[in-house]
Amino acid sequence: MKKTIGVLAHVDAGKTTFSEQVLFHTNSIRNRGRVDHKDAFLDSHSIEKERGITVFSNQGIFEFKNSTYYLVDTPGHIDFSAEMERAIQIMDYAIIIISSVEGVQGHTKTVWNLLRKHNIPSIFFINKLDRVGADKERVIKEIKKDLSKDVCYIDDNFLEINYDKKDMNNSINLKETNLSEQLIEYISEYDDDLLEKYINGCYDNRLWIDTLKTLIKESKVFPCFAGSALQDEGIVEFLDAIDKLTYTKYNEKEEFSGRVYKIRHDESGSRITFIKALTGELRVRDEISYGGEVKEIEDVLTCDAEINNKPSYKSEIREKVSSIRIYNGSKFKSVDCVKAGDLFAVSGILSAIAGDGIGTLKEKTHYEMTPTLMSKVIFDTSCNIRKVLAYFKMLESEDPALNIIWNETLQELHVHIMGKIQLEILKEVVEKRFDLKVEFGSCQILYKETIAKETIGCGHFEPLRHYAEVHLKIEPLPRNSGITFENKCHSDNLTVGNQNLVRTHIFEREHHGLLTGSSITDIKVTLLIGRAHNKHTCGGDFREATFRALRQGLEKVENVLLEPYYKFTIEVSTDYIGRVLSDIPKLHGTFEPVQVEEDRVIINGRGPVALFMDYSMEVVAFSKGKGSISLIYDGYDVCHDSEEVIANKGYDKNADIEHTSTSVFCSHGQGYLVSWEKADAAMHCEVQG
Repeated sequence: MKKTIGVLAHVDAGKTTFSEQVLFHTNSIRNRGRVDHKDAFLDSHSIEKERGITVFSNQGIFEFKNSTYYLVDTPGHIDFSAEMERAIQIMDYAIIIISSVEGVQGHTKTVWNLLRKHNIPSIFFINKLDRVGADKERVIKEIKKDLSKDVCYIDDNFLEINYDKKDMNNSINLKETNLSEQLIEYISEYDDDLLEKYINGCYDNRLWIDTLKTLIKESKVFPCFAGSALQDEGIVEFLDAIDKLTYTKYNEKEEFSGRVYKIRHDESGSRITFIKALTGELRVRDEISYGGEVKEIEDVLTCDAEINNKPSYKSEIREKVSSIRIYNGSKFKSVDCVKAGDLFAVSGILSAIAGDGIGTLKEKTHYEMTPTLMSKVIFDTSCNIRKVLAYFKMLESEDPALNIIWNETLQELHVHIMGKIQLEILKEVVEKRFDLKVEFGSCQILYKETIAKETIGCGHFEPLRHYAEVHLKIEPLPRNSGITFENKCHSDNLTVGNQNLVRTHIFEREHHGLLTGSSITDIKVTLLIGRAHNKHTCGGDFREATFRALRQGLEKVENVLLEPYYKFTIEVSTDYIGRVLSDIPKLHGTFEPVQVEEDRVIINGRGPVALFMDYSMEVVAFSKGKGSISLIYDGYDVCHDSEEVIANKGYDKNADIEHTSTSVFCSHGQGYLVSWEKADAAMHCEVQG
């Protein structure tokens, strides 16, 4: 059986030390490394060793009992949440490490929410029981209060396991597993049939264990263990319990499918694509496909399609696998074949990105963690701009959230980031990998824009020997909905192929708003009607018409500026409650009723990233280091100082020629421009609404 187990935590909860112990006890590594000794097996990058934090997700392999385990260690710092989320998608189970001293922290909640979004079965391990101030019972209460009430704490009394002593090779022998009376009752509460059997005295150990395994797999119950990774306490027991309580079912006989979860480049610059195999098998020199959309069939199905009942795809990329590698830390071995359940890397795949489905899996994963800040890259003017851009594009292929943008007008290179620590790491990475010294400008907030009410946008593109017209209905959506598309255009007015072109062009780029030139979001775009010319319509015409229609619709209504928000949790002594409660409104934040716990208070609330991103330093300062604040990205909402931001940006919508609202018409063989306010009257299709 093959199992992919992810290890996640808030920074400094002991995640990497835990992983080292697991690999050591299963003979995957000979010596246990430590983060503070700079010799941790899974923190193999020099930057990770120097800083003592995990920056890049990494994997180890171990054999235990009759199963092969892929252990994925993920970053714990909030600035590297995007890297962590990309790793989550390929996990069969997740282990959440929580410090018994600090308890459930801000990033722990982020991890938990992402795991629930991707429906990953999760198991808790309360770590650092050896530290002064450790309080296991308090942490369990926090988990039940802040994360899930369906937590089942398991210890030696709860799960009566009889062990033989470890032999000289650190292998572990399990004689039998008997559930305690307390655990038997707990499981029965989730299943009516079991409850009836239990009441009637018909207990079956195997049935109860199988039910517990199913409850865990279906994320209905979340087991919780405790110990100390540093002192090697509770690790062996945890391993045995996990082996007993987890399972996977992979089908190796189906056609190959997989999911890309990471891109890296080796020392020679070759692109290495990391994939989780979900079904079937893959061999060296096999051809695999990815990308593309299902072709729309306008008339009748072809015979092949009817016989095979399989969709065909357009824009699909097909490439051959040059080599297959199985990585264990920074080392790898080359293999000829991998099967369902394996984590592996391939060379020869040049365009796939993290989240892409491979083979028969076409669905693409959409990630929730998005950067809220942008910074300008500052480099020596004597450097070749194309080469610098190529370096950063290589980094973007490894971390798509960087969203590298070259602003041709300003001649500036911009990078999107999660926080200031990420900038520091990025600076070191660029210098070490490319021997290029760069600096970064001050962090700027990434604003977005939307509309206040429904509008109709029309675009016409008809220079000589070209023709396309598009009418769109644009409606505002709830916050953080993104852009959605609906098609209400009849094929009598526009062919299905051209309708699909309109949809493609809506999503192919970020569309600038009118206020600051920021990306448009939270809108529903509906294609109402369109028109083409049998002779003159050619490639690119509907692209131009669609962009103009969308922009013209924005011109007709009130635009709204949005900014990113944080959820925050502030914990200070009761002496500072007045200071905090007066600061929050000044920072345009809101807060919930204050929770008082003995001599400390906990304040939960929400506020703009722009004002709260530096507030943590103030909290530490006025509380003399005894206060804390955790910040979690909480989507976008109306900007608190729109007028000031718009004035500072100084965006001229009429100068943004790539995002114009002006339509192009043709008369007597010559094209002419019609501004947005006069375009409706000139349209060839009737303007609806």
